[in-house]
Amino acid sequence: MSRIGKKPVPLAKGVTASLSGQTIEVKGPKGTRSFTATDDVTIAIEGEEVKVTPRGLSKRARQQWGMTRSMIENLVTGVTTGFKKEMEISGVGYRAAVQGNVLKLSLGFSHEVNFEVPKGVTVTSAKPTEITVEGIDEQQVGQVAANIREWRRPEPYKGKGIRYKGEFIFRKEGKKK
Repeated sequence: MSRIGKKPVPLAKGVTASLSGQTIEVKGPKGTRSFTATDDVTIAIEGEEVKVTPRGLSKRARQQWGMTRSMIENLVTGVTTGFKKEMEISGVGYRAAVQGNVLKLSLGFSHEVNFEVPKGVTVTSAKPTEITVEGIDEQQVGQVAANIREWRRPEPYKGKGIRYKGEFIFRKEGKKK
């Protein structure tokens, strides 16, 4: 029995869910999101809750049960509060600035990196050393943050690079004379 799958997903105030076949669509103050579940689970909207139950006891049905419930909960969270990833830039001369739909990064290269921000995601830079990625799709927010981080990952000797806020970088000792 899936401990996660057994719990119903509560719908917050101002959030409506509609079901058509295996596709659930959730509308809220921040937008609309939808998810199509596999045929291994049954989705039911009961009052202000969404319940997911497996069809049968096969291993695949039990796997899809908890995953589908988590995906629906992420839809509800996305349209109510949204998702946010905060990043820090450390290093001499490393900075970021947002101009329209482009994030301009100075990361020690001979050129400036221009990162095109995709639709559905908002990137802001309150300080030159901080980047905030926000959106209603958790997967897209995480992917955009990972793509930004790939330009200059934190290195273990001085810790220079782009890191997630609160991320621990294991530091190595340099050469000894």
